Amino acid sequence: MALIELDRLSHVYHAGEENEHQALADVSLSIEAGEFVAVLGSNGSGKSTLAKHLDALLLPTSGVCRIDGMDTQNVDQVWRIRQKVGMVFQNPDNQLIAAIVEDDVAFGPENLGVPPKEIRSRVDEALSVVGMTKFRSFAPHLLSGGQKQRIAIAGALAMQTECLVFDEATAMLDPEGRAEILSVVKQLHKEQHKTIVYITHFMEEAAAADRIIVLDHGRLAMDGTPREVFARSAELQKLGLDVPLSVELGARLRADGIDLPQAIVTEDDLVQALGTAVGHAEEKGGAALGD
Repeated sequence: MALIELDRLSHVYHAGEENEHQALADVSLSIEAGEFVAVLGSNGSGKSTLAKHLDALLLPTSGVCRIDGMDTQNVDQVWRIRQKVGMVFQNPDNQLIAAIVEDDVAFGPENLGVPPKEIRSRVDEALSVVGMTKFRSFAPHLLSGGQKQRIAIAGALAMQTECLVFDEATAMLDPEGRAEILSVVKQLHKEQHKTIVYITHFMEEAAAADRIIVLDHGRLAMDGTPREVFARSAELQKLGLDVPLSVELGARLRADGIDLPQAIVTEDDLVQALGTAVGHAEEKGGAALGD
């Protein structure tokens, strides 16, 4: 059984009112435990609405959202669902509520009634995982944006959730901060086998996922591996999306006559492909690439 199952899920804001808006329309998909799934879409595509359904912060207007078999519309299951799925939002200041970092990370387990000794163990482990142990006694407002997001992630980890949903968690960060958070996310997926749902508008971040889902006006437009999705660059552009720079450069170089494979997604892919192309050119007597 999939960890996350959406069956013809629709969500309408202000249903029946003059300003009614359908944010999700008949979305069906499943996400297995341990998957790293990126969700892409232009503004207004329904990405954040989808994210909030996974933690029962929103309920379907129609259709079903199940988390580990539990229906989010069953009020008796909501607390258990939120122990399965943790959320990290765009603005960490909206999630940090305590005066001290370690108290903030402990907040969730305390609300679950976890014994104090177990809370201490969870806080220690969570801070270690995100590399923030030395900041445990700091006031959150003294931290950088990237550090605050790490604390927000630690708070979700302390709840021992199986799935982490990142709702554009790097949108307010500089490139260095974005790289830091993505590194932590990849570590959580690889080493702790966390299920990751990573909503972003940065194509290079989405390329790190195992699978990409693309939403368009609340509907599922694409679903595949990064290579499968980014190979459809013309369709993505029609949806108001770009492709990673490495994909674009690879396409331009192929158009200039350089023999490169289609399966270029990351910078490493491009560097490796160029190295192979140079080697082949040298074997043929040093012919210039693209001649």
